[in-house]
Amino acid sequence: MPRSPPPSLVVRELRWEDYRSRIDAYLALYAEVKENPDLGMTLMHSPPPEADEVGWFSNLLQQVLRGDTIAVVGEMDGKAVGLVTIGGGRYVGVASEASHVGILGILVDRRYRGRGIGEAILVRALELAQRRFEIVRLVVFSVNVRAKQLYERLGFRVNGRLEREVKRGGRYLDEEMMTLELKGWKPPAGVARP
Repeated sequence: MPRSPPPSLVVRELRWEDYRSRIDAYLALYAEVKENPDLGMTLMHSPPPEADEVGWFSNLLQQVLRGDTIAVVGEMDGKAVGLVTIGGGRYVGVASEASHVGILGILVDRRYRGRGIGEAILVRALELAQRRFEIVRLVVFSVNVRAKQLYERLGFRVNGRLEREVKRGGRYLDEEMMTLELKGWKPPAGVARP
């Protein structure tokens, strides 16, 4: 069921000052996956070095400044607690026959999930993506029912399954590919909006 986001939620574009909170949220997933092996985020076998994360974040900001990627932040109490990115995947910054397709990623800090923040920033990112992309794609763990329900509510449809795509410990997890056509897309009634 959709939730109204907290009234204090600020939805805005990504800034350099968001670096620490976004990297900390990502690195916290390594501990969280030990408690919840179905956590819907593909991780490396061990946390990356800080220098790699600085490089990743700097590259993301450059993509945003060039207009190749959309990055929407949810801010609570002066801290970035959620991030949605929609970028060109392996074709970022390159004019190609796949430049009309945006690849979506989303991460909301564990302490802020279930409040409508992810939905609110996702809706805003999709609105902005309409100016840049025709199609948005994502992959989601097949066992991540809450995320799939959110994506379906916003109009995404499953268009493929990647069997045994992730191997976590000794267990395999399937991923589902989902697609949203942006032409004429409008947020459905009742979705969380800031």
